[in-house]
Amino acid sequence: MPDVVKVKTGNKFEEHGSYSRLVAVGDLIFVSNTAGRNPQTKEIPTNLADQTNQVLDNIAAALAAVDACLEDVVAARVFVQYPKDVLAVMTAYGARMRGINPTLTMTCPPLGAAEYKVEIEVTAWRGASKGAVRELQISL
Repeated sequence: MPDVVKVKTGNKFEEHGSYSRLVAVGDLIFVSNTAGRNPQTKEIPTNLADQTNQVLDNIAAALAAVDACLEDVVAARVFVQYPKDVLAVMTAYGARMRGINPTLTMTCPPLGAAEYKVEIEVTAWRGASKGAVRELQISL
C-alpha cells in the first residue's frame, strides 16, 4: 500500500471544510482548487495575470512540500469567474505552463467571492518532469 501524505497550509477554510490543500498517494498528487491569495500579505492581486501567477505560485509551493513541481502536473482545471476574462487568464496560464502542457479544462462557474477571478486545481505525478515525453499530433 502506498504512503498517503496530506498537506495543510493553515488556511481557515481547510479546517472549516475539512480538506487538505494537497493529498499525495504514492506519486499521484491531487491539489485542491487554489486561489491567488498571497500567503505572506494575505492579499489577492486584482490584475488577472498577477492573480493567475499567484495561484500557480501557491500550487508550486504545495507541490514542493512533497518533492514535486509544476513540471510534474499532468492535468489542470482552471475556473475563471467571468467569461470576459478567459483569454487574459489563458494567456498568463499558458506563459507559465508552456512546455509542461498538461490536459486542461477551463470553465466559468461562479467562484466563492468576486475578488477570486481565477482558481486552479491540478493533478500531478511526482517525477513526470523527468520522464521521456513523446508528443503526438492527431486530427479531431
